[in-house]
Amino acid sequence: MGLDPDDLYEVDSDVPDLTGAVLLHHFEGFMDAGSAGRLLAEHLLGGEHRVVARFDVDRLIDYRSRRPTMTYAVDHWEDYDAPELVVHLLHDTDGTPFLMLSGPEPDHDWERFCAAVRNLVERWGVRLTAGFHGIPMGAPHTRPLGVTAHATRKDLIGDNQPLPNRLQVPGSLAALLEYRLGEWGHDAMGFAAHVPHYLAQSTYPAASLIVLDALSRSTGLSLAEGELRAAAELADAEINRQVAESDEVADVVRALERQYDTFIEASERGSLLAESVEHMPTAEELGSQFERFLAEQNGGDGPER
Repeated sequence: MGLDPDDLYEVDSDVPDLTGAVLLHHFEGFMDAGSAGRLLAEHLLGGEHRVVARFDVDRLIDYRSRRPTMTYAVDHWEDYDAPELVVHLLHDTDGTPFLMLSGPEPDHDWERFCAAVRNLVERWGVRLTAGFHGIPMGAPHTRPLGVTAHATRKDLIGDNQPLPNRLQVPGSLAALLEYRLGEWGHDAMGFAAHVPHYLAQSTYPAASLIVLDALSRSTGLSLAEGELRAAAELADAEINRQVAESDEVADVVRALERQYDTFIEASERGSLLAESVEHMPTAEELGSQFERFLAEQNGGDGPER
């Protein structure tokens, strides 16, 4: 007999009516190029909010594979950074309530966890669940960032672009949650910001902004950019400064731009057979050169991380 999913969480006794609310989610531990998802989650939780549900991390997390940080001070243990997997209640700039599920991706009981989230979705009358993160792409930072959308129903995607390919990739809890919610008849979707692969290990706020915009358009929530815009402008300025200081790296960026522009032009013609690209370096070759350059800057740290 399976264990009751409701035993995985505790709900606050004073939760208001949330019928029709949106539930956003981001789990730490899976792919998140440019820290796009983490930065956005932190941005959303930077304002007023409160916890309305808390999951039992002792049952879900493998502490030995992801050891929490403890602080030692002189002769005693001073602090323990306990992992939390919780649902927050927030409000957008128009005062509309929405929910945010965040914390470490569970190591165990994925199916049971999905069933627990389903119970919360049905308990609160959630109308849409949406996840977000960043993925590396062979595109230059000087061109518009893209975002891939996927959903349990095609009409949820709207103007957002899906991937044109059929792929098999390592699974994640966020993906399984979306898949299971669709099977259970609930609307769910996800967004993946396209992060230049040479910036995948850096903190890249511009990618968080593109996801914020996609979430706002798809959910109807009014989500403020706030400090994300300023952080993105500072990061872009630093990247451009480093590029300007190296002719070699500038050549790499221009080559990526040509590759990107050729692809877009071919797409607009209805053909992905690009002309005169057989002698161009691959995105991986270009990215590795640029990544080596960035790693050598500022004592090996590259752009701000």
